[in-house]
Amino acid sequence: MENKMYVSSSPHFRSDASTTKIMLDVIIALIPATIASVIIFGPLSLMLIGVCIASCVLCEYISRKVMKRDTTIGDLSAVVTGLLLALNLPVNINPFIAIFGSIVAIVVVKQMFGGIGMNFVNPAIAARIVLLVSFPNAMMTWVDAFWYKNADAITSATPLAADTGTYSYTQLLLGTTGGSLGETCAVALILGGIYLVIKKVISPIIPCVYIVSAGLMALILGQDPIYQILSGGLLLGAIFMATDYTTSPITKWGKVIFAVGCGVLTILLRTFSNMPEGVSFSIILMNILVPLIEMATTPKPFGKIKKAKGEKK
Repeated sequence: MENKMYVSSSPHFRSDASTTKIMLDVIIALIPATIASVIIFGPLSLMLIGVCIASCVLCEYISRKVMKRDTTIGDLSAVVTGLLLALNLPVNINPFIAIFGSIVAIVVVKQMFGGIGMNFVNPAIAARIVLLVSFPNAMMTWVDAFWYKNADAITSATPLAADTGTYSYTQLLLGTTGGSLGETCAVALILGGIYLVIKKVISPIIPCVYIVSAGLMALILGQDPIYQILSGGLLLGAIFMATDYTTSPITKWGKVIFAVGCGVLTILLRTFSNMPEGVSFSIILMNILVPLIEMATTPKPFGKIKKAKGEKK
């Protein structure tokens, strides 16, 4: 027979998407938030972003060499981790603290568990929590938009640390408030999220359910849901970190359960814990529960015969 049919193992349909392309799309989606951070907090934010990205890439290169593994800095995942870490830090933080956070994110959380795709929690979030616990004063000292400051830097409260209504919705949307580099400008984060959904890099399920569940929980507790959604790192976490492929469920209902858990925990932690923000802790707690969520939501194979009682498997 001249026409032969070749049979190979799955997958039979392949996507042209690669890790590098996906990471590049995430970087592009974070450009609006990066530009907003420079406009709001001044050129110093660029220095902090550069320090985080460079230290993350260097840590990945050195750790891969020490562990005698192939170099993976070309997949841009270390760049994304560095950028996300920087956007989770206040602009006035000591650069050496940012470098320490990069070491935690890349060496401890990512590479010690095998590299990309093997970590069970989001590296940038884990690093932020370690820094928050280790350097609470540095991590919770904020400055206003740089054009509002005098010669001496003044600290200011974030919208969550201040009383509800201290900032208008317009200020929250545009980001002219205290906070981390990338969490203040809601408009920039929403634009990035829309880009990722259009490019099919992320599913809208997790960010949408996260935001809605957080809003409903805030409403139940008698809080302003819009204020809660636009404040703090909720949008940054919902769009860019809760949607991490490695640390979020792959099933549809798993994504829903995961997102609801993140939203509810975020508001509960904001309301009843001794810290105003709860996004990082809620996401990392749900990251840990992902294996259990997937076990509960994995669909059963079609046509599988249920074993009778007493029958050996």
